[in-house]
Amino acid sequence: MCGIIGYTGVNNALPFLLSGLERLEYRGYDSAGVYVHTDDDKDVLVKSKGRVKDLEDKVEKEAEHISGKSGIAHTRWATHGAPSVENAHPHVSADGRFYLVHNGVIENYLQLKSEYLSDVAFKSQTDTEVAVQLVGKFSDQGMDTLSAFRKMISLLDENSAYAFLMMDAEDPDLLYTAKSKSPLLVGVSKDANVVTSDASAVLKLTKDFIELHDGEIAVVSKTDVSLYDAEGNKFTREPFHLNIDPAAADKGAYPFFMLKEIDEQASVARKLIQHYFDNDLPKIDTNILDAIKKSDRIYIIAAGTSYHAGLIGRRFFEKWAGIPTEVHVASEFAYDQPLLPKKPFFIFISQSGETADSRQVLELIKSEGYPSLTLSNVTNSTLTREADYSLPLLAGPEIAVASTKAYTAQIITQIIIAAALNGKKAHLEEQLSHLAVMMQSVIDGKEKIKEIANRYLVEAGRAFYIGRGVDADVTLEAALKLKEISYTLVEGFAAGELKHGTISLIEQNTPVIGLISQAKTAGLTRSNLEETKARGAKAITIVTKNLAHSGDDIILPELKDEMEMFSPILEAIPIQLLAYYTSLGRKLDVDHPRNLAKSVTVQ
Repeated sequence: MCGIIGYTGVNNALPFLLSGLERLEYRGYDSAGVYVHTDDDKDVLVKSKGRVKDLEDKVEKEAEHISGKSGIAHTRWATHGAPSVENAHPHVSADGRFYLVHNGVIENYLQLKSEYLSDVAFKSQTDTEVAVQLVGKFSDQGMDTLSAFRKMISLLDENSAYAFLMMDAEDPDLLYTAKSKSPLLVGVSKDANVVTSDASAVLKLTKDFIELHDGEIAVVSKTDVSLYDAEGNKFTREPFHLNIDPAAADKGAYPFFMLKEIDEQASVARKLIQHYFDNDLPKIDTNILDAIKKSDRIYIIAAGTSYHAGLIGRRFFEKWAGIPTEVHVASEFAYDQPLLPKKPFFIFISQSGETADSRQVLELIKSEGYPSLTLSNVTNSTLTREADYSLPLLAGPEIAVASTKAYTAQIITQIIIAAALNGKKAHLEEQLSHLAVMMQSVIDGKEKIKEIANRYLVEAGRAFYIGRGVDADVTLEAALKLKEISYTLVEGFAAGELKHGTISLIEQNTPVIGLISQAKTAGLTRSNLEETKARGAKAITIVTKNLAHSGDDIILPELKDEMEMFSPILEAIPIQLLAYYTSLGRKLDVDHPRNLAKSVTVQ
């Protein structure tokens, strides 16, 4: 959620800041703003509701020729106050001296506003403006800028989440930044230093970053980075190098990132195979395996798409590793912890590694002394740093809000861990390699899926996915994909539950999509589809070749015997493509669905 970028260096800051905002668009936002201190000592602030393109158009009209060597910019996802120019960041102190952007939520902002700022005229409804007005207040009382910044942070309650980036117009070469429970990095290079909430925004300038930990503050100039701990003590930390090709975060010839990322799934599978296998044996750190083997129950903690991946992973941990496994929604577990056994092991699944609800659970179980593993697509993320162990998903930058390749990477990684725990799974590398070939064949058949989406889903107001067993797990992800980018009212559920209420919603031409990949339940799911057809529904089938009948709609490659368990990976592709083409057919913004954010960093 939200995006932060700041620049101080030898070149004009504005083009870099706007370009960075474009690269942060995938995170989800509804307004944007930029502040630059110009070479002729002027302050230029431009804010706009809507997309970054709207901001760029406004900059072109109001400040096209400005030039300055330092500035900050932000994309805002509304929390406190509606999307508007007034509520967009950066926010400014009453005296016009301090400019600040913020990701996160200040829980006690009303209390601070009442106690310290009753004489200040506010211009927005945001919690963020309280922070910058506090800095202004403390500066007026005689504090230097760093002290005022630290004082403001000290007043925030422990439940607040923040990533702050601030400039002082009287000393514009410096960027003041701090974080807690929200991601923030300082990028270092020869000609400039930068601050960003996501490294992908600045990869064309640098791949070297200093990570900030919770409670730390950095003062960044174009030549130096000064770090301070929570007590104000100065310290040093070496940068880490991020080995990512900047081109990986570009669309290339694709019209949307989502389609590019769907197409990359077979190559991601091959990358995971290459990384995690050695002579057909799963290659997982023995410390991780030993820690899991000592447990009496696995708890998978996740949210959204990652939760759905966990439901599938559970089946492999139980059937292959023989360890009872539960999957929990992070936001529920954090405040309603179930009765735990004596030796639980926690697996956190997160594309970004910054999911606020999951982090809340991680802090809770760490305080209770339980071991943990994070599976994340982002190295050096908060969840990977703070868990006892971590394993990479290796999916590469995922820019579209709707997760695709990270989802399949999460499933495959769990399969590999379960196999390593089993110790007897022969030929898995070969099976997964064969599966990658199958994935590519499904991807190559996208035109058929596009035709089905255009015929049955583009004009549909509601739809249903049904399946049994592992297919029922996949229906949840299928429904989420379709609803989040096409705004269709859609539900996924176990086919056997159809008659227990939901069939009352079936009307003429309602699309009902059946997933059929399990031999023991194929006939039952087909019977349930017939029941919907009898009520006027348009039944659509996604079925593996060995279970296919004449007239089936989307036929996946054959999966028999033990390979049948891998069906969710193949099914993922058509459900993603159906959502993509439905959104495209409705002329919606596929990569940036309304109201959604890629990385949910507030609870």
